[in-house]
Amino acid sequence: MSNHEIDLILASKSPRRAELLESMGLKFRIVPSLADEIVRNDLTPIENARVLAEAKALAVSCLHPQCHVLGADTLVILGDEIIGKPRDKNDAIAILHRLSGKTHSVATGISVAFGDAVVGQAVVSQVIFRSLTDKEITDYVETGEPMDKAGAYAIQGLGKALTTGYEGSWSNIVGLPIEETKSLLEKAFSGGMR
Repeated sequence: MSNHEIDLILASKSPRRAELLESMGLKFRIVPSLADEIVRNDLTPIENARVLAEAKALAVSCLHPQCHVLGADTLVILGDEIIGKPRDKNDAIAILHRLSGKTHSVATGISVAFGDAVVGQAVVSQVIFRSLTDKEITDYVETGEPMDKAGAYAIQGLGKALTTGYEGSWSNIVGLPIEETKSLLEKAFSGGMR
C-alpha cells in the first residue's frame, strides 16, 4: 500500500499503535484525540469499541479536514462487562484475579475519517489466562506494567506470562489489528468512503 500523497494522522498517543502502524510501512503524524471516551450502555461492548474509535477519528478530522485520520479504541471484555484501566494497584490486583483462569475478549474498534466521512469496524480476539497465584498477580502489578493498560496487562510485555494462548489477531490484542487496518486504509485511500 502506497501513501506517498496521502496525509495520514494517527489519532492516538499510544506508542504500541504507532509501532504497529510503522510496521506497515506507513508515514503518518500523531495528533492525539481529545474525544470523550464515554461507554454507552445502549451498545454492546464491541459496538462501543467501534463507536469510540469513530469518535476519536472524527474529533481530529474536524481539525484536519484534508487528512485521513485513523482512530482506534481497544476494550477488554469479560462476559458482557468492559474491563477498563486500573485506578490503582489494588484495582489492578482485583482485575487480574477476575481474569485469572478465564478466557476474555479483546475488541479493537478502528475507524478512518476524511472530513465528515468515516468508515470503520471492530475486530475481536480471545485471550486465555492461566490460573494465577496471589504472588504472581502481586509481583506483576509491582512491575508497574498494568497501570495504564485496559484489563491491567500487556500481552506484548511481561503480561504474556499470565496467558496460555490467544485466538485471532495478535496485533489486535496489542491495540491495532494490522490486516484489518490495512484493508480499511486501502478502502479510504481509494475513495471508498465518499
